Amino acid sequence: MTPPLTDVETPTQATVETAITEHQELDENVPVLSVRGLHKHFVLHNVDGRRVEGLNGIDLDVRAGEHIALAGSSGAGKSTLLKCIYRTYLPSAGTVTLRSPNGPVELTGLADAKLAAIRGREFGYVSQFLRAEPRRGALDIVARAGIARGMDRETAVEAAAVALRRLHLDESLWDVFASVLSGGEKQRVNLAAGTISPPQLLLLDEPVSALDPANREAALALIADLTATGVAVLAVFHDLDAMDRLASRVVVMRSGRIIESGPPDQVLHHLEGVAR
Repeated sequence: MTPPLTDVETPTQATVETAITEHQELDENVPVLSVRGLHKHFVLHNVDGRRVEGLNGIDLDVRAGEHIALAGSSGAGKSTLLKCIYRTYLPSAGTVTLRSPNGPVELTGLADAKLAAIRGREFGYVSQFLRAEPRRGALDIVARAGIARGMDRETAVEAAAVALRRLHLDESLWDVFASVLSGGEKQRVNLAAGTISPPQLLLLDEPVSALDPANREAALALIADLTATGVAVLAVFHDLDAMDRLASRVVVMRSGRIIESGPPDQVLHHLEGVAR
């Protein structure tokens, strides 16, 4: 059985109210995310030490309520960009600035402890793979994500149940260890955890890649609701339909550079065969 939620430290009501007030005071005229001159290179130590350029001078702004879809062929740098923003990868050069209640925060040079404190609460990352503590069930994982963002335990559990039902995860699986779930089930748990009480910025890396058509529809509807509530979304999808339905802007990448940016109806018609 899944360990109970009672060992989770619940924020006080004052803490929750303070967090809500801080979000309300954010300057809506300032981009939620501002990327400038971002570079990332990799050194292949096992292949004669050669250097491979992953990103080559990316400039990008994402505003509240905007959904930017990253398009381009495999190896274009889409996932590398998300990982540099989240700082899974440390950028080689450039800046990544996140809007915050206390003013702009430059993420690339932020101390690890300070970065850990704002991850999840101010900006989140949802990959196609679920990485969770062992011996945790789906409901537990999703509720804990809500608690980490300031929800009280009861509200978090209720919101987690709503999210899992919306993503069609059978209730009989809610207390089953996530490690034994199928790929598509894990992906739905991951998406539910990322979108419960969502932060101001959400990075999505192929969040529906393992889903069948019916569950994909439910996931896309959930993602569509994010921007309607003011969440800024920067996402990688591998199909044009998802981009057409969700994106307010499509950014096309090639060889670590942005080569085109515009509304879906102006960009997608000539991307057939490129989005992958």
